[in-house]
Amino acid sequence: MLSHFLRKPYRHWVMGLLLWFMGNMSGALAADNRVLPHDREHMRASSPQGAAIRDGVVRSHGVTILGQLKYPPDFRHFDYVNPQAPKGGTLRLSEQGSYDSLHPFILKGVSANGLGQLVYETLTVAADDEPSAQYGLIAETIEYPRDKSWVIFTLRPEARWHDGQPITPEDVIFSFNTLMKEGSPRYRFYYQNVVKVEALDARRVKFSFDQAGNNELPYIVGSLPILPQHYWQDKDFTATTLVPPLGSGPYKVSAINPGRTVTFQRVEDYWGQALAVNRGKYNFDTIQFEYFRDDTARFEAFKAGAYDLIWENSSKRWATEYVFPAAKDGRVITERIAHKSPVGMQAFGYNLRRQKFADPRVRRALAYCFDFEWTQKNIFYGQYSRTKSYFDNSELAATGLPKGAELALLTPYRDQLPAEVFSTAYDVPYFEPGWVSRRANLLTAKRLLEEAGWYVRDGVLTHLETGQQMEIEFLLGSYNASFQRLIQPMIRHMEKLGIRAHIAVVDISVYQNRMLDHDFDIYIFNQLQSTSPGNEQREMWGSEAADRSGSRNFLGIKNPVIDALIDKIIFAPDRSSLVTAVNALDRVLLWGHYVIPQYHSADSRIGRWQHIARPAVIPPYLPNTASIRWLRDTGWDQRIVAGGKQP
Repeated sequence: MLSHFLRKPYRHWVMGLLLWFMGNMSGALAADNRVLPHDREHMRASSPQGAAIRDGVVRSHGVTILGQLKYPPDFRHFDYVNPQAPKGGTLRLSEQGSYDSLHPFILKGVSANGLGQLVYETLTVAADDEPSAQYGLIAETIEYPRDKSWVIFTLRPEARWHDGQPITPEDVIFSFNTLMKEGSPRYRFYYQNVVKVEALDARRVKFSFDQAGNNELPYIVGSLPILPQHYWQDKDFTATTLVPPLGSGPYKVSAINPGRTVTFQRVEDYWGQALAVNRGKYNFDTIQFEYFRDDTARFEAFKAGAYDLIWENSSKRWATEYVFPAAKDGRVITERIAHKSPVGMQAFGYNLRRQKFADPRVRRALAYCFDFEWTQKNIFYGQYSRTKSYFDNSELAATGLPKGAELALLTPYRDQLPAEVFSTAYDVPYFEPGWVSRRANLLTAKRLLEEAGWYVRDGVLTHLETGQQMEIEFLLGSYNASFQRLIQPMIRHMEKLGIRAHIAVVDISVYQNRMLDHDFDIYIFNQLQSTSPGNEQREMWGSEAADRSGSRNFLGIKNPVIDALIDKIIFAPDRSSLVTAVNALDRVLLWGHYVIPQYHSADSRIGRWQHIARPAVIPPYLPNTASIRWLRDTGWDQRIVAGGKQP
């Protein structure tokens, strides 16, 4: 849910997969909220497995939104890890772009990859085989009342920073206050309902909330990164730095070459290595990220054995270029890994702050310029499916017409919503092969534009009342310049409508600043989703986040119905109510025409050198979690790269 500002459209997805192989930190956040009735026997049945209940307060080793935790208090390890995996070796990974900071908690600078997963820790961590469950990491136990108006974390007495000092409630309080005051603005928005943080004794820290019944508040604070007060107290938290930070996690930063490489070394005496949530993970002695500015050079380096694995996001390359010698003779293994997580929405996203995109008919019209069917055949080699939901590949996606509980939920807002929400099942434009369908779709676009007051004058689409000419810039960063091949055919279609459109490819730092300043027309929108959406939806679509630099509402959506539906999600009393509310939100987002949906795949493509083994059990929710769980380096990598065989 809360993840640090990911500056690349693919980065969240790729990091989810990377983190699956390597270890674990907080991912989806969940708790059993508002299901504890007064009846004690029913309370026992509804509370997390193994929880102790006294005077209406649950005390447990973990939390989950609904039902039971899968793992009991005395569990030994997660089912999807190999607790006997050997330790040692090196894992070499790649990253596209560059970095100029080792500080992942502020907007300034571009932070190196891996810090939030390897060096820093949180109070609780996610289980990857449960849709919304967390177990204690720094926290030994979690306590909360029936109304979820507060939560108490009892810290493990053995929890230590890398310098040997204990992790204390004062560190937790410092972390919260510092991130809220000086960290990324996202923290202030995400934790806005926390009104007080206090130490109760030498090991217990209490978070109090300004509202009861919010399903996630007791555990979204569990995802708070914990920072060492004694380390930061004489440093400027708002400044970027290349000094390796002090953390408490399984790795330390051991070497950097700014913008080129960052190397992490496993901490031999890591305080948490024996915890059940950590067994079978963090098996490599060394993890190194190498940065590449050019994607082609990155792939060529993988072919040459410069790093160990690659998450392939190019359908063309996957279909045509994995024919190099090492892939042919089995030294490089390629595989597709299926999953059950929502794929979210990847799309062409409008900047709704631009007046030219204010009318939903304009936004809908431009969708008729994207010929996915041609793109699927000629560019994607038939490897993708068209995205038709913000929660595709899950029960959270809206389908058909609203009915039952969803219809009842939406009906009070009927006068504020497009009529199609109730009368028409949402779908995207479809292109039959040939010019006839293409012409029909462009005529539909022309009709919608004219209804919105836009007509072609002197060859240029012009608004009759304002005289504004329709000019559109597609903003790309240097790392996703490959999207030009999708955009160029769209531009040709737009030109037939009198639209002047062009592509701007800028350096990653320029791209980042322009996005933070909301200085764009259309960009590549990519928003992944949790299996249990909650408070983070305010950050994605909420009106309060629309004009705030650093929020995830880059689109600039301001819609009171969406705000109300987000509250229905946050305060849903059970899973059924949650799904209903998310279905309704999805439907309203779709009929707002805030984006032009692109495509998705329900599996992930991975290429890896044979000397890197992965777990035999693949957790079903791997793309949306943050775990780094490779098994081992067998120690014969150079012979494999050179063409040798396993001894």
